[in-house]
Amino acid sequence: MANPGYGKRSAPSQLRRSDRDFAHLPPREAPIAAYIDRLPEGADISVKTLAKHLPYGQCALRTALNRLQDAGHLRRGSECVANGEVLLWVTRTFFSRTARDDEWWASFTRGDVPFEQPQRPTRSRAFALLAALGRTAPTLTLSAADCAALEPQVGEWFERGATEAELLHALTDGLPTPVHHPAALVRRRLTDKMPPERVTPAPQRTVLRSLECSECRSPGSAEALIGGRCRPCRGEPVSAPAGPGGAVPADGVRSRMNDVRAGLARRSVR
Repeated sequence: MANPGYGKRSAPSQLRRSDRDFAHLPPREAPIAAYIDRLPEGADISVKTLAKHLPYGQCALRTALNRLQDAGHLRRGSECVANGEVLLWVTRTFFSRTARDDEWWASFTRGDVPFEQPQRPTRSRAFALLAALGRTAPTLTLSAADCAALEPQVGEWFERGATEAELLHALTDGLPTPVHHPAALVRRRLTDKMPPERVTPAPQRTVLRSLECSECRSPGSAEALIGGRCRPCRGEPVSAPAGPGGAVPADGVRSRMNDVRAGLARRSVR
């Protein structure tokens, strides 16, 4: 895991995971993207740390991350979050399993991302645990209706911080023989062994968000960072600022200095 405020940050409204998520990427980038996708929030995904766990060097990984950025899966930037009465800028590396275009990333930076309905129906983590309970304890095999009825109770366990291993232990340890009513026994254990409510700190609220160029690390608006790169790093010319404060052409510097000296001389005569 990275230090607090750093590391992976998953983008919202992603589609459900499938084996075709990264099929459009080159052979090296696809498994790297799949590896990052399965890392938890806050995981260190710097090239130095990735090189310790993947069969690629830092140079190859840096190139791969840039290609993931080009494909719309990754952006680097920062967020200003509010925690109580404190405002703090934290570095973020945003990752999206679902490829996004520059317009979407611009909307995300402004905090204006529309909700996207997954293309396939999904089952909750609680339902999945109940449906697979019979693999651990065959006498607790449940029907689809049983799983749907018990799903809210298991969901409450997860909300209170329980892990899947803790739930399985509570439901399967010391089972009677035989089990006449699996659903009734599971319901009773879920009720009697319910863990206490977890005390959590006040959640952080994102106030501002910005992105930075992946090459030179200069901050900029999402609209200016096409493909995650600023105009100079994309090889495009940058116009000089207009007005009196703008740059002076090389052949005009001498004339400008002569005018300044002449003005100073007139002032000294007076």
